[in-house]
Order: sequence, then C-alpha cells, then structure tokens
Amino acid sequence: MEDKYNQLHLERYSKQLANLLCDRHFATYDTLNGPQLLHFTPIKQVNLFVIKELLLKWHQEMANLRSPYFDYEHEDVKEALLNFMNVISRKILMKRNAFEPLLQKAIYDTFLVVLAPVTTFEEKFLRIQEEIALPKLQENLKYIDIDKPLFAGFIDTLSPSSRDREYILSRFKLYINANQDKRTPLHELLQKFSSLLPITEQEAAGQGAPAVEATPLPKPTPAAPVREQEVVSPIHTAQREASAPTARPAYRHDDDDAEEVAPANVRPTLNDNFRKAPAASLADSHSNQKIESLKNSISINQRFSFINELFNGDNMTYYHTIKALDEYTDPEEAKRYITREVAGKYDWSKKQEHVNKLLRLIERKYS
Repeated sequence: MEDKYNQLHLERYSKQLANLLCDRHFATYDTLNGPQLLHFTPIKQVNLFVIKELLLKWHQEMANLRSPYFDYEHEDVKEALLNFMNVISRKILMKRNAFEPLLQKAIYDTFLVVLAPVTTFEEKFLRIQEEIALPKLQENLKYIDIDKPLFAGFIDTLSPSSRDREYILSRFKLYINANQDKRTPLHELLQKFSSLLPITEQEAAGQGAPAVEATPLPKPTPAAPVREQEVVSPIHTAQREASAPTARPAYRHDDDDAEEVAPANVRPTLNDNFRKAPAASLADSHSNQKIESLKNSISINQRFSFINELFNGDNMTYYHTIKALDEYTDPEEAKRYITREVAGKYDWSKKQEHVNKLLRLIERKYS
C-alpha cells in the first residue's frame, strides 16, 4: 500500500511557515547569508534541502554559461569552475523574494522524507542526475538528515553496475517495505514543526481531506545487475527473469538539426509556441511519450516552479488550471483556455522558460 499524505494541506502549511519564518528574519535583516542559512530553522533537514536546491540552481546557471566558442570540458576549465564554485558557495546572499520559495519547497520536501520516502529518493537521488553512478548517489547523502542510515543502507546494497532508474526505484520500494520499523515516526517530525507552527497528524497524513498517493512505481521488478545484494528476502531467479523489461535503445541527443532563430526584437507569442512545440532537452528525453493526466505527470519540483513562476504563488489557481486542462478533450479548446483565461492574467509573455515547459506537457497530453 502506497504512503498517503494531504498534498494540498502540506503545501499550504509549507507556504505559511515559510512566510512566518521569513517575516521574523527579514524584519531584522535585508538579506540572508550562508552562516544564517545553515541554522535558519531548528530542523536541520529543512536547512539541508534549501542548500541542495541552491546547488541545483548553481548547476542550472552553469549550464547557461555553456558556449560553442569555448571548451568547457577542458580540465583547466573544470578546475577553474570548481574553484569558482567553492568561493561563491561561501558568499551566499539572498533577498527574501529569492529565498522564500526555496524555503517553502524545503519544508514540504522534509515532510515527504517521512511520509513518502520513495518520492524523496526519486527526486533527491535520481531525478536531477543525467547519469546514475554509485558515487553520486552516496554524495547525495550529505543532504539527508532524517532517516539517513535508512537511505545509506539501501545504497550500500547496490553494485557499481546499477544504472537503471526503474530498477533502482523498484528495489528501493521493496527495501522500504522490508524496513518499515526503521522509519522515523510521523509524530516525531510533527512535534518539531508544531513548535514553529501547529500541525496535526490528521492534517499531514490526509485524514479528513482528499489525500494523494506517493508516486507509483512500476510493479514488475526489472532484472538485477550482477553482484547485487538482496534488500529483502531473496527473489527467485525465475521471477526476476519473467519480470525483466524489454531492452530499449539508449536515448541519443542529435544536434545536427538547426533551429530557426527568431529576430532578437520579436517575442514569440503563446500561440506561436503552441504551433511549434519547444524541442525536448536531454533532461526531458521522455517528453515524446503521451501522458494521460497533467496533474499526475508534473513532478513536485516542477509543480512548485509553475506555482511560483506562472501563478505568482497562487497554488489554488494552479490546481484549478491544471484540473481544467485535464478535463478538456479538444486541444484547441485547451489552447483557447490557456491563452484567453490564464496567460494574460499573469503576464506569461515574460516567463518564456516556464511557459515552454508547461506547453511541452500539454502537447504530450494531446499528441
């Protein structure tokens, strides 16, 4: 049975608590620096998740620095960038408008460590990595405080040859089911949060309100790599062979096709984007697959990004918009709804990157 939690209430609570904590800090300070961030809340996991989000932002900014004119793979350049990162990581300085969304997400994600560890493992250990490698999985443990031995214990069962996300997630789900007694009880976490802003177990765990299930995982257990340790009682060899997925060709990124570049002084309209869907990046290599539901296909990370960037932090409007889009059967009606009812209200013309991500999902739904 999947872990259940009250997604809507947790997001509301996370937003309220982030707002409260920021009110307290920024009433005295104009900015937040690194030392202040390390101890911003008495819940260490929240602070660590904010730092991890900052690291992700750093990698995104570094990706934007890539240029066809310079060799970013040269060892001297890599070393210089690493030194630059070491320096700038000691010079963290954020204003409230930049910090508060990171804090809100970190609070929400901290609840998920206890309520939905499979979802946590997928996002914090697997989702942001282009290539899975055992050292990278172990490195991510630096940002885990709650149930760290539980996550570390699972990683210790993997072999260096483990590369397949689907296989690793299936094994982690088995591992969690076999180690329920090692998970932190929800009431212990709620006690810490309630000292900052009251919250009950009924509110967090989904009782008395519509609850959502943690991200479902594929039911078949894919074939195991060689020299893999068992995470639960041994699985019969025949069972593994019968459940092994059909091999798929690896994704290849083709740079041969040149894209048409719009004039610098002309901003593409939302309708232009619908006519020509944005090209999928390496991180979106699965984007050519049809989806049945926008709500179930938008990741936690992406959901917070959409709410904060496209809906100015209004999560209720976000939910109503996604719900409406999921109910449309005609793609033209869905496009009219977005362009006439939503885009103008929030001035999406200045938020092209996030608009493109949403449009890409809509195109997949009606493909």
